[in-house]
Parts: sequence; structure tokens; C-alpha cells
Amino acid sequence: MKALVYDGVETLNFRDMPDPTPLAGEHLIKVTAVGICGSDMHAYLGHDARRPAPLILGHEAAGVIVGGPQDGRRVTINPLVACLTCPACLAGRENLCPDREIISMMPRQGAFAQYISMPDRNLVTVPDDVPLAKAALTEPLAVSWHTVRLALEALHPSMYRKALIIGGGAIGLAASLALKAMGVEDVIIAEPNEVRRSFLIETCGQNAVAQGAGEFPIVIDAVGYSATRTAASAAAMPGGVIAHVGLGEDLGGVDVRRLTLQEITFIGTYTYTPEDFRDTAEAIFDGRLGPLDWTETMPLADGAAAFAGLRAGTVATPKIILDPWA
Repeated sequence: MKALVYDGVETLNFRDMPDPTPLAGEHLIKVTAVGICGSDMHAYLGHDARRPAPLILGHEAAGVIVGGPQDGRRVTINPLVACLTCPACLAGRENLCPDREIISMMPRQGAFAQYISMPDRNLVTVPDDVPLAKAALTEPLAVSWHTVRLALEALHPSMYRKALIIGGGAIGLAASLALKAMGVEDVIIAEPNEVRRSFLIETCGQNAVAQGAGEFPIVIDAVGYSATRTAASAAAMPGGVIAHVGLGEDLGGVDVRRLTLQEITFIGTYTYTPEDFRDTAEAIFDGRLGPLDWTETMPLADGAAAFAGLRAGTVATPKIILDPWA
């Protein structure tokens, strides 16, 4: 099969790789759409030791089962494979499984490829009237759905439901969509990149500003850098909630003194539970997350150019979808 392979820092090559061999309980899937995630970019830049070269990246995928009794079944893929036996898994929190594995992270190859194999339990059936490119958004949208759910569960019921999202990439935009799907209409996205901010306003209908001002009951850091954590710490109102989902850099920025004195809840959020993933898929299928028409599709063969554009900051669309068969 053909695959886009990470061969070193800022080096991606579209080349032949061995076809995957499904294990017991797995299906071979023809990948028809796979999104570029911020974590793929971190790996591309050499910032993720969990993703050493050579490796096939990509974990936001949808496709069609090939062969076997379920041949032709259209599916979107939950890329997180858990042990199913530990206390976290038994509690329905597979995202916290100590032995969890994610495709695109060793030892599992990713979905920037024509084929991938996955366990049946990781697949959600996609209705015939839903494009698979849209279904591939389930994974990044589920990340934000999980973040928003945890933030709203932590918010004191006396507080007004208003949110500031720091970062207008796919996760930030998805957080806004999830907030609105859960009944929070007063949402502001802070996005300093003028090209992306204009796209959010003009194409996505979002309330996007260069920099958030004031205090908010809910603050979502969808970037995860020291500077954005500093901004989040300052923007959360007393008794509010900060939900941290970005993974830009490890250290700095949290004003622990202010969080303590103002009793601000800080939540780290990671991926999603299987229930969050399924709920997100259903919200896509029934239209609660909107038209989701803010993506750009490119051939997987042009993946290196797509990464270069993202690296240069010249890409306006929040999400690039790669087609392995174009």
C-alpha cells in the first residue's frame, strides 16, 4: 500500500509500506479520509518522543471495511485501543488506561495510509447519507466534546454559562460547536492569526476576536502553551473552570496562586471516552454540530505540502483532510 511516512524532522515521504495484517477481532479498513491533527504536527517537528521516525502518522480516520462478513461497512475509527480489564477501562474511562495505545504512536502505525486494521469495538457505523470525510471529524470533535462535557460538569450551577476558547484551530472551533450543542450560546474564540480568524468569522459563523478581554466562567485552552495558560489563568473568573486540552508545551503559565485564591478549577482533559466518541458521532450524523463545511481536502500524496503550509501558518481552514486514493 501507499502511505505518508514520517522519516525525520520535517520530512514526510509518500511511499510503499507493507499492507497491515488484521489480528483476531480486527477488520481491514480501506481509509478514504484522514485528518491532520496538531499532534501530527508536533511529531513532524520532532517534538514528540512517542512518535519516532520512521512512522505512519494520522489517527483521525474513516473508511470502509474490506473483506469478511462486514465487507462494505462504512465506519469512523476510534484510534484509542485500551486493555479493557484495568480499573479505568472497567469504569468506562478507557482514555486513562495505563496500557492504552493510539494509532500513529508506537507500536501502532497510523492512518496516513491506504489501509489500516482496527478492532471491531473501535468502529462506529456511518450512515450512507453522511460523507466519510465528515465522519473522519469524529475524532477531533470528540476531543472537544469530552473537554466541554467535563468543563460543564465542573461548573457551579449558579454561574452563567459563558465561555472563552483560546485558539481557533480545529479543537478550538470544535469546542465552540460542542458548547453550542450542549446549550451554551455565549462563546468567544480568541485567535491571533488574522487569516484563520477571518475564516472563523466569515465561513464558520463564529464570534472570533484577536484577544479575549474580561473574565469568563469557562475558559478552554485549546493551544497549550505557557502564554495561553497565562491568558487562561487571567481570564477565568472567581469560581470558574479552566479546561486544558492543548498540548503545545509542557511547562509554565499556570497562575497557581490565583487559581487557589479564587477557587478556580483547572481540568486537564485527554482524548475521550468511548461514550464521548459515540455521542460525538451521533451529533455529527444528526446535524447538531452544524454543516462541518470548514475543511479542505487534499491527496495524501500531497501530504508533505499540506504539513509545510500548516507549518508556515498560511492555511486558513481549521482542518485538512487527506485522501489516500486521490
